[in-house]
Amino acid sequence: MVHHLTPQQTNPAPASTGAEPAWLHPLAKPLQTHTGGALAGLSFAVKDNIDVAGLPTTAACPAFSHPAAHHATAVQRLLAAGASLHGKTNMDQFACGLNGTRSPYGPVPNAFDPRLVSGGSSSGSAWVVATGQVDFALGTDTAGSGRVPAGLNNIVGLKPSKGLISTHGVLPAAQSVDCVSIFARTVDVAVQVLHTLAAHDPADPYSRALPLLDQPLPAAFVFGVPDRLEFFGDELARAAFDEAQARLRSLGGTPRTIDYAPLAEAAALLYESALVAERYAAVRDFFDAHEAEVIEPVRSILGAGRRYSAADLVQAQLRLKACAQRVVDLWRQIDVLLVPTAPTHYSIEAMLADPVTLNRNLGQYTNFVNLLDYAALSVPSSLRPDGLPFGITLIGPCGSDLQLAELGQRYHQASGLPLGATGQALPAPQPLPGLRSSTAPACLKLAVVGAHLSGMPLNHQLTERGATLLEATTTSAHYRLYALPGTTPPKPGLQRRPGQGAPIAVEVWRVPMDQVGSFLAGVPAPLGLGSLELIDGRWVHGFICEGHALEGATDITARGGWRAYVADSNAGR
Repeated sequence: MVHHLTPQQTNPAPASTGAEPAWLHPLAKPLQTHTGGALAGLSFAVKDNIDVAGLPTTAACPAFSHPAAHHATAVQRLLAAGASLHGKTNMDQFACGLNGTRSPYGPVPNAFDPRLVSGGSSSGSAWVVATGQVDFALGTDTAGSGRVPAGLNNIVGLKPSKGLISTHGVLPAAQSVDCVSIFARTVDVAVQVLHTLAAHDPADPYSRALPLLDQPLPAAFVFGVPDRLEFFGDELARAAFDEAQARLRSLGGTPRTIDYAPLAEAAALLYESALVAERYAAVRDFFDAHEAEVIEPVRSILGAGRRYSAADLVQAQLRLKACAQRVVDLWRQIDVLLVPTAPTHYSIEAMLADPVTLNRNLGQYTNFVNLLDYAALSVPSSLRPDGLPFGITLIGPCGSDLQLAELGQRYHQASGLPLGATGQALPAPQPLPGLRSSTAPACLKLAVVGAHLSGMPLNHQLTERGATLLEATTTSAHYRLYALPGTTPPKPGLQRRPGQGAPIAVEVWRVPMDQVGSFLAGVPAPLGLGSLELIDGRWVHGFICEGHALEGATDITARGGWRAYVADSNAGR
C-alpha cells in the first residue's frame, strides 16, 4: 500500500520561532570562537548526538540527557574556522531511523509539506537547512541518515568516506560505519565544510588520513543503474528517476545496468544480522539501566543486539566481506553509481502506523554504502508534479568524495531548482577547493525551441553568457508545440506526447556551466528545464511547459517549429 499525499504545499517554511520540533537547543546568541577563517560568515547547527560544550546531548532521549564537557572535534574545527553555531537539532532517537518521527520531542515535518516525514535520523539538521535558518548543518550517517533527509527536502547531503571526518565527541550508532555528514543548499558550501573537517584525529579509533581523488570524472563517464528498481507504487518517483538518468546522459554519462543483489544483501545485514549488536554496544550501559525510557521501535532495535554471540558477529562480518568481494569488479565497469536517494514520500500518520516497514523502505538505496566503505552525495534532482522533492545519490569508491561533488554540482546546476524550500534561485556554481580543473570548461547542452532561437528576441540571453550554437535539429516525433497566450515576448510551450506528436525544430546550445544559474533564474513560469529527446535518440536539457498553461493555447505542431509559426504569422499581417 502506498502512503503519500497530493498535491503538496510548496511555499517556503516560516522563519524559526525556536519552537519547531526541529530545534532542540537553539542558542539565544550564536556561538563563535573566531571571527575570521575559511567559514567566516556561515552559520550552522548540529544534530543532538554531537557534543557542544555546555549544552546537553540528548540523542532525543530525555533520560540520556547530559551536559557535554567538550566540543566534538568537528564542532571545534568549524568554530575555529569562523562559522557560528546557532544550536542543536532534533533527530530519531539514538540515530535509529530514517524518517524523523522517532523522537519524544515530536516528529520533524517535511519542509515542503508538514504532513509528510522529513527523513531521518538527521531530521532537524535537514529541516533548518532546507528552510534557510542556517547555511549548513551537521548530521550523522550510518544507514542513510545524512542522505534520506536531504533527498526528501531538496538539499545537498554529503556522506563522506568513512574516517575522513572525526567522530570524536559523537555518540555512536554503529561506530565502525558511522560518518559525520554535511547538509547544505549547494554542493560548494558542503565541500567548503568538508575541507575544514577532513583531518586525521587520533582520538577517533576509526579516523584515517585519507587522500582524496582530485581529478574530475572523465567527460564521458559510465554510471551504474540497479537492475532492480523499487518505488513502492510511487510512479511519480519512478518518472523522476527516469528524468534523472536522462540528465546524467546529457552531462556525458552512459548508463549501465548493474546487479543490485550483492548490494541489497549487504544492506540487509545492517539490521537483520549480528551487526545490529554494535548499535546495542554503543549505549549498552545506559540501555540496560533505562530500557523502559527508550521509545519504540528504537527499544526493540537496540534490544535485539543483546541476543547475538561473539561468534554470530564474526559470522556476520564474514558475510559482509563476501558481499564486498562480489562487487569488486563493479568499479571496473562503472565510474559512479546512480540511485534514488529515497524511493517515495510517506505521511507522518502512515509512518507512525507502520514504523518498521515504511522506515525500511526509505533505506532501499542507502544501507549498503557505509558497510562497503563508499562515498556518497545526495543532490536535488527535481520537483515532481505534486510539488514534492526528488533527490538522487551519486555513489563512488572510498576517496571519491570530490569527484562526486564535481559531478553533483554540475547535475544540481542543470536542475534549475530553487534552494531548499526557500524559493531562492540556485546561485552560480563556485570552484570546488581541492579539485583540479578539467581541461575543458564544464558546459550544459541546452535545446531551445522558441524565443531563444537564433535571431529571436531572447537569444541575447544566451550569447551574452558566452553560449555557442552547436546544431540545429529536431525533437523526436513525440512532441506537440503550442503558442502560449499572453506572453511577452511571445513564447511557445512544448509538451511530450508519445505517439501523438511530430518532430519540432530546436537549436542545441553549449552554455558555460557557471552561467547556467543566472540564465535559468530569468526563465519565467510556466516554462522550466526538463529533458528532451532528439530525433536521433539523444537526450539533452531543454525547455518544457507546465501542462496547466496549455489550456487555451493554440496547437501549432503542424508548423514544425516556432520560427515557421512566427514567419507565417508575420506574413499574414
